[in-house]
Amino acid sequence: MLLSGIFSPISTPFYPESAVYYKKLEANVERYSRTPIAGIVVQGSTGEAIFLSDEERRQVLKVAMDSAANHKVMIAGTGIESAIETLRLTEYAATLGYDIAMVRTPHYYKNQMKPENILAFYRTVADQSPIPVIIYNFPQATGYDISAELVIELADHPNLIGIKESSGNVEKVKKMVIGTAHVKRTATVTETFEAVTPRMLRTPGSANSQSGELIPVGALAGSADAGRTSTPKPQHSSSAVNVIGGTKTRQKEVGFQVLVGAAHQLAPSLDAGATGAILAFACPAPTACYEIYAAWKEGDFALAKQKQERIAKPSQRVVGELGVQGVKYSMDLNGYFGGFPRLPFLPLTAEQKHEIETLMADIRN
Repeated sequence: MLLSGIFSPISTPFYPESAVYYKKLEANVERYSRTPIAGIVVQGSTGEAIFLSDEERRQVLKVAMDSAANHKVMIAGTGIESAIETLRLTEYAATLGYDIAMVRTPHYYKNQMKPENILAFYRTVADQSPIPVIIYNFPQATGYDISAELVIELADHPNLIGIKESSGNVEKVKKMVIGTAHVKRTATVTETFEAVTPRMLRTPGSANSQSGELIPVGALAGSADAGRTSTPKPQHSSSAVNVIGGTKTRQKEVGFQVLVGAAHQLAPSLDAGATGAILAFACPAPTACYEIYAAWKEGDFALAKQKQERIAKPSQRVVGELGVQGVKYSMDLNGYFGGFPRLPFLPLTAEQKHEIETLMADIRN
């Protein structure tokens, strides 16, 4: 499955008394669906997933899925500390139609999270998951930083298709890209080389039916080439056009795909071999983030740098320092519903709000 472009890891709206505001969630997802982002991540760190009950997580996943446009890649954050609970939530997300599960590194017992523990955890989840899995590494929040060497070892698993690397370490991104260059798979894409998932390829006549038959995952699956190289090779694509479920498709060679989570390092990360990004700053500013990716992909590196500089300071301050509260207030400024965070997060001060208003004054979507 192709993972490229910009993904928004959406927030979870709350009423002032902290109940989940599902109508605002629907409205946000519908609006994100009209932006140029490649897909939507539900129940990641920006979604305050760890503050929700299991019932709330499931309902948020359902509402977001029901509200999203069919052509957006949908990623469910399903990581919980135990493998069995992670699998239960992953299996539920799969029944809703999610394309990919994003599983954060287990970290609570971090002193016991040795390489063998992490290998066993991800291999168990990937073995049994009905949908492809990406690793989620966010050491600033978890206090655990999965090593590049461990990621490279896990990359051979056919159901582990990538990683969201949120450390902001560009050298680590480069190391993972080079170290996983031997992984060669084939992804089905559209005629214009956009992502295609089994959910998107419902049989003719059932595109608007929730009970429509899905194209089997096997119809889209690629195989890994056992040959190894020490440096990345260019990706190749087939010019042959096939029709699957009424949609014209092609085949594209992909590897183990590295997505990054630091907006202020997006352009350098793309230079290092990242295929795209899952950016909290794409919640209030999806178009501003996409413009960096689009300019880079077109080979206009000067413009990509210019667009990168434009969001560098706002993204670092709003996301990296003010966190979810900063993201939510920035969303309020740009026409989305951010609203209140859930305790133990506290609302922003008037001074912090004014600072965000100044930082975001030139970034509208």
